[in-house]
Order: sequence, then structure tokens, then C-alpha cells
Amino acid sequence: MFKILEKKALNEQVTRMVIDAPLIAKKAEPGQFIILRIDEYGERIPLTIADYNREDGTVTIIFQEVGKTTKQLGALNEGDALLDFVGPLGMATEYDRDLKRAAVIGGGLGTAIAYPQIKKLASMGVETDAIIGFRNKNLVILEDEIKEHASNLFVTTDDGSYSHKGFVTDVLKDQIESGVKYDLVVAIGPLVMMKFVSKLTKQYGIKTVVSMNPVMIDGTGMCGGCRITVDGKTKFACVDGPDFDGHQVDFDEAIRRSAMYKDKERDAEHYCQLEGMNNG
Repeated sequence: MFKILEKKALNEQVTRMVIDAPLIAKKAEPGQFIILRIDEYGERIPLTIADYNREDGTVTIIFQEVGKTTKQLGALNEGDALLDFVGPLGMATEYDRDLKRAAVIGGGLGTAIAYPQIKKLASMGVETDAIIGFRNKNLVILEDEIKEHASNLFVTTDDGSYSHKGFVTDVLKDQIESGVKYDLVVAIGPLVMMKFVSKLTKQYGIKTVVSMNPVMIDGTGMCGGCRITVDGKTKFACVDGPDFDGHQVDFDEAIRRSAMYKDKERDAEHYCQLEGMNNG
């Protein structure tokens, strides 16, 4: 069992939990994820590792309550425990050692995944600009935490209710056109956001890494549910990623595939023919 040590609401929709998982904390790196199960009847869901502390033996997850399982997870409190917490899974993000300046872009909940990337790059001595975007002020998360590590922080809101009005691509383009030389751009968030960040950086020849999070079932590459097309080849996000070259990802295909499961993800209630019980 994996005990919930801390729980904090970051906004009305998003929750942060710190989990006692020393073996995972010992090996975790930015870009990797875990798969958890609340109890013996629950579904297995992947969540990207938002932070880890090797000394304390803890792993932090940040999630939005959008379906049955995440709502069940959100109903748990400090002192409760998860049945399964497996990881670290996936390939850790790899950085060139000669990086001088990078931009890490987080869209919405993707900011939680961008945060460990910012921390890692800063620890390597890389000048790191963080650009995080949200629909409105009430949804902004991790602003103070990111400020501790980023060289510069830009916050955007679609409606202009806080900081810069517009999109993350607007700030990125302004930075590039003002003469900022980025060796790397990391984009994490909605597929549409990552698509347009990649289109922009391709114009300027800037290496771009995106984190792909399609529907995932087993997390070991056996089911094929998380398949995407990269440079014309089929890849599995769980074992080949989740990081990929943003200039080679077929975003249009990924967007179409993600839309196929929207209703089922929202309802998250189905009859398991293998175990003969409601599961989800």
C-alpha cells in the first residue's frame, strides 16, 4: 500500500498529492510516469510524475478530476493509501549537455509535467524561460514553484484575466523575434497547443520535444492503445516515449484518436468481461 502523505487543492479542478513511494522516488526522472490503482476493483490510470524527493522517498502527482477514477482519487485524504503505484515508467527526458538556453512551455494541467523539466534544466545551469498558459486566472497553478527555478516566467491567459492575454505561442514568438536564441523548446499540454508550438519552432529550426499522453492501458507496450505516428513510424508512448520530436509527430492523427474516447473517458463506467464486475 502507498500512503498519501499530503493533499492540496491547487484550484477547484486540480489536486496535488504526495505519495510515500521510496523505491520509485529513488529512480524517477523528469518525463517519466506511474500507473496507479486505487483498490482491487479500480482501473489502472497513468499519471506523469510531477515531482520527487529521493531523500524523503516521496513522489508527487497532480491530477484533474475529469472521470470516475480521478474523482475517486480526489475523494481520498491524507492517511489513506493506494493499492498500486507502479513506476517509474517510460523514458526519462534526455538533454544535451551543451544546452545554454531553453524554453519550457506548459499548457493547463501540462504545467504540472513541465515543472520537473524546469527544475532539471535549472539544476544543469541552463537558462530556462518558463511559459505557462491557462484559460483564465482561476486555473493558474504552480506559479510560485516555477519562479523558484526558472530564469524567466511568463504566464498567459486566454481571456486576459491575468498577466499576458493570449496564447503561449504568442509569447514564444515574441521571445524568438526579439533575438532570444533557444537551443531547445519543450512543450507539454493539450495536443493542439503542442502542435502549434512545434509548427512555430520548425520555422526557426529550433529543436522541440513534446510529451505525448494518449489513452494508455497496460503501460508496457503490449496493448498498443497509446500508439502514435512519429516520422511515419508507429511508436508507443508508454515505452518509446512519452517524449518525441515535435517536428515529427503526426498531431492530426493523435487529435483524431483522442477524440474517439472522450465519451468513454468521461463516463468511465464499463462492464469488465474478464473479471465480471463494474470497473473504471
